[in-house]
Amino acid sequence: MVKAYEIAHRAMRFTCRFGGMLGIALGVIVTAAHADDAPFVKLAPVTAGASQLERVFFGKVVARATVDLAFQVSGQIVELSLDEGAAVSKGSALARMDLEPFELALEQAQANEDQARRTVERFEKLAGSSVAETNLEDARTTMTIADVALRDAQRNLEHATLVAPFDGIVASRLVPNFSTVTAGTPIVRLHDLSELRIEIDVPETLFQRAGQDPNVVFTAQFPASDRSFPLEVREYNAETAEIGQTYSITLGMPLPEDLIVLPGSSVEVTAVLQTGGQSLEVPTSAVVIGNDNETYVMVFGPTGASRGTVTRTPITIEPTNRGTAQVVEGLSDGQEIVVSGASALADGTAVRRFIGFGD
Repeated sequence: MVKAYEIAHRAMRFTCRFGGMLGIALGVIVTAAHADDAPFVKLAPVTAGASQLERVFFGKVVARATVDLAFQVSGQIVELSLDEGAAVSKGSALARMDLEPFELALEQAQANEDQARRTVERFEKLAGSSVAETNLEDARTTMTIADVALRDAQRNLEHATLVAPFDGIVASRLVPNFSTVTAGTPIVRLHDLSELRIEIDVPETLFQRAGQDPNVVFTAQFPASDRSFPLEVREYNAETAEIGQTYSITLGMPLPEDLIVLPGSSVEVTAVLQTGGQSLEVPTSAVVIGNDNETYVMVFGPTGASRGTVTRTPITIEPTNRGTAQVVEGLSDGQEIVVSGASALADGTAVRRFIGFGD
């Protein structure tokens, strides 16, 4: 009986000792595990660059001029074979009326002018009598009228052919062929594309500087091309839009040789304002918008070689078209920020610097 009691007592003492040692061991393991719970974060320094502000506007391509061309005489159109969208050169024939009535009128005017000239010559030979002098003056007046009629007939014949006043593109035919039209009836709509024009609406602050400040640079990018084309300010609309308090600016550029751009096409216009000095930029992936709509980043503060804590730091930014955000306020050059997963971190979280999978 005593031996059984001693055996049981020794077993309890062993269990207590082993349990204590196991508890200590587990505590060490848990403590070590907690020490490595700090998440890895990817960091990047805040960099300084040339200070500039960018704005992107969506514009519309317009022709330098759009003109509805018309005959200055009445008649029947017998030639109108233009294709809409076709390019035409200055002076080329766009449409032609039936020329026979105008040619006959010219022949008649020429005959009348010849007859009036012969009459004047006859009376000049009879000069000297009062009757001859009176008839001579009347004949000279008749000849002047005949000469005017001749020039008018010549002009009408010339205007029976509609010609392009500039190099351009046929936007549309406004009447069918063989139509009988009166003078002034629009026949063809023509776009002047000797220079491409782009219209955008800009805020008042940019309107006041555009075209006068050399630090404001405009470029255009079309949907069918990745290239950027420099623009120059051509015109201003001095009246504001009814909505938005914006002003219309017309920009110009040469017509691209290897790109088809027609009036009405959409275009993205970037306005870059060089403000001088230095600006700070951060990756857009580092910027977080909180539930309170506050924009912030997580700034890394080192506490060791590869460890540290993060601090939620509110910032004010301006977007750029380079995949970065320009920091107006809140950061300093050289600070390190979390560039990935910052939204999952809380203020004061302990973190470890992510160096690479091989380290």
